[in-house]
Amino acid sequence: MSPKHVSRRGFIATSAKTGLVLTAAQVVSGSLLANVTGRFSPNTSFDQTPLPYAYNALEPYIDAQTMEIHYSKHASAYSKNVKEAAQAEGVDTGKPIEDVLAKVSKYSAKMRNNAGGHYNHELFWKSMIANGSGKPAASSKLAFAINGSFNSFDAFKTQFSDAAKNRFGSGWAWLIATPDKKLKVISTPNQDNPLMDIATDKGFPLLGLDVWEHAYYLHYQNRRPEYIENWWKLVNWDFLQQRFDSI
Repeated sequence: MSPKHVSRRGFIATSAKTGLVLTAAQVVSGSLLANVTGRFSPNTSFDQTPLPYAYNALEPYIDAQTMEIHYSKHASAYSKNVKEAAQAEGVDTGKPIEDVLAKVSKYSAKMRNNAGGHYNHELFWKSMIANGSGKPAASSKLAFAINGSFNSFDAFKTQFSDAAKNRFGSGWAWLIATPDKKLKVISTPNQDNPLMDIATDKGFPLLGLDVWEHAYYLHYQNRRPEYIENWWKLVNWDFLQQRFDSI
């Protein structure tokens, strides 16, 4: 039987056998559907999409309790609050949240913090996968771009890890693409990101790493470097390639 003829029940049963138990809503959600059908859109809605994996799927590197609290408490609050801000400030939530980020300086601090937080987390979840490959395929366009911009994957990994380790307080480390598809590593404070018109370094985010303490403290306490090193084992390089191809 071809993959396109697999029933939803069969898909869930197969997933359960491999330890990835998903709800029906997750199976038909946009984030997972993009992986199943090959469709991909770089745009982000104001709604929180279901995780494309179970809370415990990324263990032992990210524990289930941290993932559940991070997703269901912190990230869901950003989605709720940005929709409240949008209603108060006359923003059309039928359009991508990227439209708000591009002119976020015109809006309130509530909009900036929560639009950024929602966008950043929506990208973060999709950027991870259980049993990641560790690096992009050697023949991929993304691998060539990384080598062209940083000389080697190891040099890129070191630079990105350093940006994450050295971000003072709460924030994010990013791999971004400039308009000419050159790659650059940056970091931003709090929930800011490189799509915002207030960003010092602007570009299209390919990869973002959350270094707020709530992303790792239950398991790693103050050992942020250990969290960062283990997180590399989870990067979804196929998803990053899709993002790179979309620009």
